[in-house]
Amino acid sequence: MPYCLAGRENLCPASRYTGWDVHGGYAGYTVADARFAYRLPEGPPDEELAPLLCAGIIGYRALERAELPPGGRLGIYGFGASAHLTAQLALARGASVHVLTRAEKARRLALELGAASAGEAYGAPPEPLDAAILFAPVGDLVPVALSALDRGGTLAVAGIHLTDIPGLDYQRHLFQERTLRSVTANTREDGRAYLAEAALHRPAVHVQRYSLDRADQALADLAADRVTGVAVLIAD
Repeated sequence: MPYCLAGRENLCPASRYTGWDVHGGYAGYTVADARFAYRLPEGPPDEELAPLLCAGIIGYRALERAELPPGGRLGIYGFGASAHLTAQLALARGASVHVLTRAEKARRLALELGAASAGEAYGAPPEPLDAAILFAPVGDLVPVALSALDRGGTLAVAGIHLTDIPGLDYQRHLFQERTLRSVTANTREDGRAYLAEAALHRPAVHVQRYSLDRADQALADLAADRVTGVAVLIAD
């Protein structure tokens, strides 16, 4: 496939994912293709490393897709597992980060991590944005985020699912070379690059722990916005 040969294996029509296409996400032991395995940084405990392998890596790709310039102004819509790691990555690169999310606890966490501002999801950041990432699976926020972009800015939609996007006004939302992009999974190179950065600038992973037999409660809490940071299942 041309995607795979070009290093874009995340776009391969025949790609398969553990926990999505095949069983094995909760396995104590599993067999994996070595080409898709990562060497983990030494030091952090398992419950802090686990989020880096999904939330962290996809956040890294979303940040790359958003094409944030050095020292630029980044808007983050939604502030859950992936967003709170991506914000720290952008901050380590010298960006100004503005968080817009509905949960008050998430806004407080964003400020604690170093965000320049944290406001309501449908509000406006205090300055025009060079780039934005939409983590919340809410299509209504797409025109909101596009309106917040400066000329030439890019909005990357990071979720695997998104509700319907309302109609866009060309002059207000897309003109002056604003760009709307999607994010589809990640590549092996994304994983290697992100873990290398995470080893240099170790992120503060805010973990809410659940025993494996409370997985249903973890999912319910995520759906109800009762998790600040990332939910992690702990296998005894």
